[in-house]
Amino acid sequence: MTEIKVSIIIPVKEINDYIRESVPIILKMDYQNYEIIILPNEDNIPFSAEKTKIVSSGKVWPAQKRNIWADIAKGEILAFLDDDAYPRSDWLTTALKYFEDKNIVGVGGPWITPLNDPFWARVSGAVFLSKIWWWNPERYISVWEEKYVDDWPSVNLFIRKQDFLAIWWFDNDFWPGEDTKLCLDLIKKTWKNILYSPEVVVWHHRRSGFIKHLNQVWNYGLHRWHFFRNWDENSRKLIYLVPTLFLLFLIFWLAISILFWWIIVDVYLIWLYIYFLALVLAILDIYLRIKNFSVAFCSSFYIFFTHIVYGYKFLQWLLKENLISKLR
Repeated sequence: MTEIKVSIIIPVKEINDYIRESVPIILKMDYQNYEIIILPNEDNIPFSAEKTKIVSSGKVWPAQKRNIWADIAKGEILAFLDDDAYPRSDWLTTALKYFEDKNIVGVGGPWITPLNDPFWARVSGAVFLSKIWWWNPERYISVWEEKYVDDWPSVNLFIRKQDFLAIWWFDNDFWPGEDTKLCLDLIKKTWKNILYSPEVVVWHHRRSGFIKHLNQVWNYGLHRWHFFRNWDENSRKLIYLVPTLFLLFLIFWLAISILFWWIIVDVYLIWLYIYFLALVLAILDIYLRIKNFSVAFCSSFYIFFTHIVYGYKFLQWLLKENLISKLR
């Protein structure tokens, strides 16, 4: 496997400080047979680096950016990476060993919040670390064992080029969430597996600020419903309904408690106590993972509002028959 060439494809709006940080780190990896392809809207900002191609794509979806160059990339393996992420030094070496198994079509790994991120960015990342309140904490921290997955985001995803081209690439109709559809197509059409490895690690900067965090959750909640409704194989999971059920519980029981408080208010408070206890357990769970109590404690407030916002946007199917993604 040492001779396999990898094409690292990074879609980006413009050459930014993240790119200036990540490319030098990529160039120091312990595996050197690769090319870096950066796809900004325009390439009028001076930037150059070894093994790096910068090609303007125009103002198009990240999925389209990846599709544009996947066909002419020189690598046998395509490594998709976000512009605000950078890999661990053994990223390629570790990922490539799994492709010795011909039944593996893709490999994904965790994207971990850097320790030097601003405080509130680390709080944003900590929201997703507790298995009590999130369904895929292995995406955000290097834990547990290798396993097959049916959905993995393109912030840290390797795919065989020949299989990627065979399934007609990313679906350009969606962003975010195009990787959910891609993984479903890969598994269904190639009859191969996507493997999660806790050792295929990248570091991923999180949103710094409460409003930026909720904006991200807002958009993902809307797209998740569309996938939940249309693609049952990897999107119609009961766990995705939990924030919406919690929101409906708050609204329904609050209304009932106001009207019939002498009967129902105690039941309502009992469930709120259970939720509060779960938040406390989540704080402990997060603290045990990151060993930072301040970040873990503040994440509890983020968790609550993440549930509310995600649950609300998930419900927008009542108003929207079809999803129309908007390029931000």
